[in-house]
Amino acid sequence: VQLQASGGGLVQPGGSLTLSCAASEGTPNIYTMAWFRQTPGKEREFVAAASWRPGSKHYADSVKGRFTISRDNNAKNTVSLQMNSLKPDDTAVYYCAAKDTQSPMIIRGYYLWGQGTLVTVSS
Repeated sequence: VQLQASGGGLVQPGGSLTLSCAASEGTPNIYTMAWFRQTPGKEREFVAAASWRPGSKHYADSVKGRFTISRDNNAKNTVSLQMNSLKPDDTAVYYCAAKDTQSPMIIRGYYLWGQGTLVTVSS
């Protein structure tokens, strides 16, 4: 059982990028899937999460209005992160993660992590 993330890369400030993440075949339905990010010397921080409860999406204040997280109704263990109006401060390694308990914005309880994909925002 694992998560596979993809979609990172180099983008100019103001540009867009989409990250995708999928659980390996046979993984039981995941209730919450989320994205975290980390830069060297800093703790991993919450970015966005989506649960299967209708309307249950959460965003960090720093990305509200710019990032959109989506779950695929046909492939329940997949999640994407559409990132618009990217800023240099968004540069980080982005990780997808899975959780089956409450409090999606809290890193504690995420039991499955992707390998990370690097997003670099630079001119």
